[in-house]
Amino acid sequence: MGTGDIYEPEYVAALFDRCSSSYRWWSAVASFGMIRRWRKVCVNSLPAETNAKGEFVDLMAGTGEVWPHLTHRFPDLREIRAIDISKRMHEEAVKQLHANRSNRISHVKANVLEVDLVKHSADCVVSTFGLKTFNTEQQARIAVQVSRILKPGGTFSFIEASDPKSWMLRPLYRFYMDYCLPLVERLVLKGAQDFSMIGAYTLNFESCNEFADALAAEGLEVNFYKDFFGCATGVYGVKPTVASAQSL
Repeated sequence: MGTGDIYEPEYVAALFDRCSSSYRWWSAVASFGMIRRWRKVCVNSLPAETNAKGEFVDLMAGTGEVWPHLTHRFPDLREIRAIDISKRMHEEAVKQLHANRSNRISHVKANVLEVDLVKHSADCVVSTFGLKTFNTEQQARIAVQVSRILKPGGTFSFIEASDPKSWMLRPLYRFYMDYCLPLVERLVLKGAQDFSMIGAYTLNFESCNEFADALAAEGLEVNFYKDFFGCATGVYGVKPTVASAQSL
């Protein structure tokens, strides 16, 4: 399948529907446990002015593994609205992890590029490991969504697996992503080749740099960072209030 097809919403939805039952344990194993650390980094990067009792939106929510980190840091948050194109990922999330939080979590099965979320309705927007499944043009549309749904003064944080181009061990990293993971997946998961798509996605995605530029173009205050030599990159920041925007 050509690289253009892997960003089609139907392809992505089918991919994650197939992955849903194995996603949690396989992603932890494949990342040597780093994925849990990175989700925590994402939540801890949220600016201090985040409304701790507000409404949080989790874009490309997957199995909701960031939610325990959110409720730990913000125990009084009112609601998490989980947006994901894969219904089965959410069903796995509630069944495996979040039955005791289900009253605080609402799920919208939707393509984030098209879902009509209420303008200025979110106090905080987060996303962990969903950006790479969008091309540059789609990322710019997500940035528009983030700016539109955030309240003035609202905050955001995203993190994504990336391609550490400046790291001296990048060839080893790429060998692991592009050859070892697909081989192990075929052996362990009965010939499946779904998780191995992370290699293609991270190679094409590179880093959160372009997404940071797209967010800034929408008037958001953006900070970019790298973690573990650039194997993950992230962005966080604030939507300016009217007063602060006028003072810029």
